[in-house]
Amino acid sequence: MLHFTCDHCGKELRNGDDRYVVKIEVFAAHDPAEITEDDLEEDHMEAVSQILEELEDGVSDVEPASKHFRYDLCDTCRNKFTRDPLNKETAQKFDFSEN
Repeated sequence: MLHFTCDHCGKELRNGDDRYVVKIEVFAAHDPAEITEDDLEEDHMEAVSQILEELEDGVSDVEPASKHFRYDLCDTCRNKFTRDPLNKETAQKFDFSEN
């Protein structure tokens, strides 16, 4: 039997409880770049070869092209999330005293 908890508040979600799934995909936005003469003359094979070597060695700084997240939410947390998905309302605001 599967057990679910709200990934935001930790409430246990039992059978019959409303459970909502939030899926988020983060990926780089690629705007079409203009190709210049320098781009056409440059040999990119060496750079590609270096990246492939690093990937094989597991030492690459290359981020995955996209990242996926999945969260289970209770009804209350779903309502909060849909009202303010980036949590801007409750973001901590610092009120520094003037020293």
